[in-house]
Amino acid sequence: MAEAKKKTVKATPEKVEEKPAKAKNAAPKKEEAKVEAKPVKAEKAEPVKAEKVQVKEASAFARDVRVTPRKVRLVVDLVRGKNVNEALAMLARVNRAASAPVIKVIKSAAANAVHNFNLDGAKLYIADIQAADGVRMKRFEPRGKGSSSPLIKRCSNITCTVKERA
Repeated sequence: MAEAKKKTVKATPEKVEEKPAKAKNAAPKKEEAKVEAKPVKAEKAEPVKAEKVQVKEASAFARDVRVTPRKVRLVVDLVRGKNVNEALAMLARVNRAASAPVIKVIKSAAANAVHNFNLDGAKLYIADIQAADGVRMKRFEPRGKGSSSPLIKRCSNITCTVKERA
């Protein structure tokens, strides 16, 4: 790394002198003209007002839910695009293992929208809901003659986004 130059400046109205410190790659000396700045009176500046951005959506997600993504997708596809209240009523009657975690995620997204972004709870609908693969736990089951078979216990990540209808 090259060392930074250290400058000693003597200011006089006619002339400015620079004395660089000893360095390996010394650049030639330059003369600079001194410019006197006039003091500027500080005027009262108006405070900058931040514009409020109207948030129209809220989301929630659940990670590593112990239901396979394939089973969750069957439930999620039923409620995509529906109103939140209608979707919760449908899921209450669905006899699937994945309906309970999906209900929790939808309720969480709706609560985020109402409490954090002041959206109207009656106008909310499920804009986007997805079930993705989570972690896979690999286990082994003992089999005959001292062998074993692998078991893959799948988890899913559920993401839900709710928006307010116009």
